[in-house]
Amino acid sequence: MEIVTSWMEKGIEKGIERGIGQGEQRIIKRQLKRRFNNISATLESRINSLSSEQIENLADAIFDFQSLEDLTNWLEQQN
Repeated sequence: MEIVTSWMEKGIEKGIERGIGQGEQRIIKRQLKRRFNNISATLESRINSLSSEQIENLADAIFDFQSLEDLTNWLEQQN
């Protein structure tokens, strides 16, 4: 019974982590869309591929962006 419980707990933890990450991505994309009126599907895809740490860094960097070019340059530096 403990093995099943441990397995289930790990699955639940991973699901929660994934959900939190998706929520963070959604908020970042919403902020960028509000700031720049819209962002391309390509930029959205690149944001979706960022790690949790990179999303947190992007959340701080947004305040320094003056244009979508700044966002694009920031994303290129992450690879």
